[in-house]
Amino acid sequence: MNQLKQIHGYTLRSGVDFSKFLIDKLLEIPNISYARKVFDIIPNHTVTLYNKLIQAYSYHGPHCQCLSLYTQMCLRGCSPNQNSFTFLFAACACLHAPHQGQMLHSHFLKSGFEFDTFALTALVDMYAKLGMLAQARQIFDEMNGKDLPTWNSMIAGYARCGDMEGASELFATMPSKNVISWTAMISGYSQNGQYAKAVDMFLEMNKERVRPNEVTVASVLPACGNLGALEVGQQIEDYARAEGYIKNLFVCNAILEMYSKCGRIDLAKRVFDEIGPRRNICSWNSILTGLAFHGKCSEALELFQDMQSEGTAPDDVTFVGVLLACTHGGMVLKGRELFQSMERDFLVTPKLEHYGCMVDLLGRSGELHKAYDLIQRMPMKPDAVVWGALLGACSFHGHVELAEKAMESLVQLEPWNPGNYVILSNVYASAGRCNGVAGLRKLMRRGQITKAAGYSFVEEGGRIHKFTVGDRSHPRSLEIYSVLDEISAKMKLVRDETDVDSLTEQSPTMEKVC
Repeated sequence: MNQLKQIHGYTLRSGVDFSKFLIDKLLEIPNISYARKVFDIIPNHTVTLYNKLIQAYSYHGPHCQCLSLYTQMCLRGCSPNQNSFTFLFAACACLHAPHQGQMLHSHFLKSGFEFDTFALTALVDMYAKLGMLAQARQIFDEMNGKDLPTWNSMIAGYARCGDMEGASELFATMPSKNVISWTAMISGYSQNGQYAKAVDMFLEMNKERVRPNEVTVASVLPACGNLGALEVGQQIEDYARAEGYIKNLFVCNAILEMYSKCGRIDLAKRVFDEIGPRRNICSWNSILTGLAFHGKCSEALELFQDMQSEGTAPDDVTFVGVLLACTHGGMVLKGRELFQSMERDFLVTPKLEHYGCMVDLLGRSGELHKAYDLIQRMPMKPDAVVWGALLGACSFHGHVELAEKAMESLVQLEPWNPGNYVILSNVYASAGRCNGVAGLRKLMRRGQITKAAGYSFVEEGGRIHKFTVGDRSHPRSLEIYSVLDEISAKMKLVRDETDVDSLTEQSPTMEKVC
């Protein structure tokens, strides 16, 4: 950097123009602000120089400077070329600026660049990232000579908008696929809650001998965690270590979270310790929430103190974790103290989920009226999770009146959810209110509200299998039911033998009674 400053000084003294060389070298560092100062004092700007600065701002920000330079170009009569638009479209996507993006699209077409594959791919990507899938798909369909990045941008756009069916259909028709194509699908399924499909896609990718990269690994591990697919998760960790991906903090955090969700908090702690000084807020939040969910409440709260001692400020996710720890540990006073300290000591404004945690904490401890009062005083409208926490607490403590109040709101928020009707029905049944139970059943029949069939995932041999109640769709269902019948018969035999032994032990007593 000092050498570049010396060259700049020599340029100013001698009049020899090294400006373009300086800008190139400064952008390589990158020192964009210095490069911009040098750029601003040059009397004549070429489109190449403009493009280099626009590209730098597009990659590193602030992205608004891209549009500022574009305006300057137009005012000074320096016409943008196709490369200019490639970087400008990317900037608009980062700025979430649809109006500016459409304006640039119009200028792009008027300039006659509509056959440039790179710029068109950037345009598809821009519209896809802005959620304007119809526009993105229209450009995609009209393109000649689509390359792999174009297909990947369109698939990622569908996945980002939650249309995994559209993404899957497009993925199936791709003339060729690379690791980015597979990762877009895996990430899409995982982020949209279709965890089994994310893992299946990853396993299929391995069969096709496509080597996962760091992003693939970090995308599939959350799906493993949510499914409890420990065996697959451990295989992925082994692969990540072998490939050196463990140096990537995103991968480490994903492994940590996977182990927490799979019930192996011991392995999660091992990964957390291994990360060491590289830990970020996500690392702390993952281990803290994991400890809370597994009932290690005191340990979670100790970790909360360690986090602050090491200089990491807690955020809103951290407080969800510590409040969960208090809920699972029945620590009402500590929970209240932490909730009150959020804004006062840490400048973290409580959100809906924090109020939900407090309602759950108070409800579980039997302070139902305080929980209800807190809901009434919330600065935002309570959602179904908050009212559901109160309803669940009322079920546990047998409070009919507050259960009915919670249900009134839940019927407005999610009338289709059969679980709420079942819980209130249990409250009525426990209180001997048979008329209430019958009334709810009629209401469910009238609204055609049915309880969804239960299902479970079983991991075996590195694959995830889904089973629904009474399901016979599995290709090996005959074998499965044969084994189940055998197990059932053995259990019945053991039960019968136990009953005979029990009767034998009771017979002397029975004779005496008779």
